[in-house]
Amino acid sequence: QVQLVESGGGLVQSGGSLTLSCTASDSILRLNAMGWYRQAPGKQRELVAAISSGDRTNYVESVEGRFTISRENAKNTVYLQMNSLKPEDTAVYYCAADPYGWGFRYWGQGTQVTVSS
Repeated sequence: QVQLVESGGGLVQSGGSLTLSCTASDSILRLNAMGWYRQAPGKQRELVAAISSGDRTNYVESVEGRFTISRENAKNTVYLQMNSLKPEDTAVYYCAADPYGWGFRYWGQGTQVTVSS
């Protein structure tokens, strides 16, 4: 079982930036994929960005060009750099990971991101 701990959420004005961090309890080199999901009130959870062990990245269209996912293996940490934030980015952001594929069986507790207009 891998524990994931997120940090970096908060309140920011529209157009601002935040960086989320997700630190794993084990080496992320053992994980095939890591990602960031978000869930806004009344909406389904959606995959925002993901990164593979080979550093291949994927983004949901609504954040392309604004968000960047990266990993720092030595710190067992994955980051989500969020720029040009919009009120519609407001949500609870969850870190997720999977050791074998893209099923994301491990989850963090979530961190709130609120973007004011």
